[in-house]
Amino acid sequence: MAHVVSVCLLVAGPFGAGLYNAIGTSATQSSFVRWGYPRWWGSLTGGLEMVSALLIALPASRVVGLALGAAIILAAVLTVLRHREFSHLVPLGVFATLMALAGTLS
Repeated sequence: MAHVVSVCLLVAGPFGAGLYNAIGTSATQSSFVRWGYPRWWGSLTGGLEMVSALLIALPASRVVGLALGAAIILAAVLTVLRHREFSHLVPLGVFATLMALAGTLS
């Protein structure tokens, strides 16, 4: 039971972040446009983040979810580094840590 609770807690953050991106507030959409992506890119990213979180939650697909999540985080890190918006690195580091923890539960 503790294992299930741990996994659920570990995927709640990435799922919430994905939901936030998928809803696409005007500030979120503006950030994606400022970074050179179309306005709808945040919705796509958010959807992929939520799919990744759900895949991580299921033992049979955890490795696929972790790989998808790692790809999303890598793309995000490269984007914020390219645009020198270093304040975004802290939350990305948190999500990367959560994913690493989820990987230890496999």
